[in-house]
Amino acid sequence: QVQLVESGGGLVEPGGSLRLSCAASGSILTFDTMAWFRQRPGLQRELVARVTRLGSTYYADSVKGRFTISRDNAKNTVDLQMNSLKPDDTAVYYCHVFNGLNYWGKGTLVTVSS
Repeated sequence: QVQLVESGGGLVEPGGSLRLSCAASGSILTFDTMAWFRQRPGLQRELVARVTRLGSTYYADSVKGRFTISRDNAKNTVDLQMNSLKPDDTAVYYCHVFNGLNYWGKGTLVTVSS
């Protein structure tokens, strides 16, 4: 079993920055991919960014150039640096890892508002 704990959400003004962190613990700690998803109000959960064990990354078009995903394989953490935040980035952000099974964090709320 794997447990994921997210941190770093909160309220930020448009144009501001936040850094989300996710720490994994449990019995199987070699993850093929680590990712961040989000669910905006009234919308389905969507992939924001993903990073493989070898460091290849993917970003949704809506966050390219503003968000950066990074992982530390030794510490089993994955971070999401979010810059130039927009009100449309307001969402619950979920950490996700895959090692043949899918694991999800409980989510952390990011609110972008003046």
